[in-house]
Amino acid sequence: MTDEEKAGYLDTIQHGNLVGVDPVNLLLHGPTKRLVSNYHWHSPNKGIVASYSPTERDVEDHFNVFRGVDQIEAFAQATIVSCATFLQCRKQNCLPDVLRDTFVPAFISIGNVNFQNYLELGDTFISIGNITFWKWRQMVCDGRIYRVPKGLDLDEYFSDFTEERLLKYDISKDFIKVAELHDITGRAILIEQFNKLA
Repeated sequence: MTDEEKAGYLDTIQHGNLVGVDPVNLLLHGPTKRLVSNYHWHSPNKGIVASYSPTERDVEDHFNVFRGVDQIEAFAQATIVSCATFLQCRKQNCLPDVLRDTFVPAFISIGNVNFQNYLELGDTFISIGNITFWKWRQMVCDGRIYRVPKGLDLDEYFSDFTEERLLKYDISKDFIKVAELHDITGRAILIEQFNKLA
């Protein structure tokens, strides 16, 4: 990033939201483990809508099906990792690469997860996450995963989304509910403390 791009990104962190931000610039995960493609709606203190389309690598050796455990990981990256990283950057007035040198994002616990459908190669899905707790670099989210109708422009669809609609999961019946997730919890652990856990 150029200095001008960094300044613009920092302004987005301080005064905006994640819509239009490339997950590559936010998530600490490397390219083969990053399971978020785009952010379509974001209210920094309330929640997020993000999408992903499984790749051939994601479904390899698993019948072209995107595994449930990968759905949980994708949801966590879209919600607790993305939202908490954004808020921590806002708090520290820094860009995500500064956090990369200090913290490791880690699961703390997973509550109930109920799968009601499946995802496969060629599908696009959204994670809708509702922040229920954020303090001391720890975040908890509830939410759902939905398969997206083919050909839908997600940016346009969620351009007038609201916090009220988020709380009600108020979206078209054309979206197919795939999973409900509760109490997905993560924390940014200081690298020194993380290394002591090994």
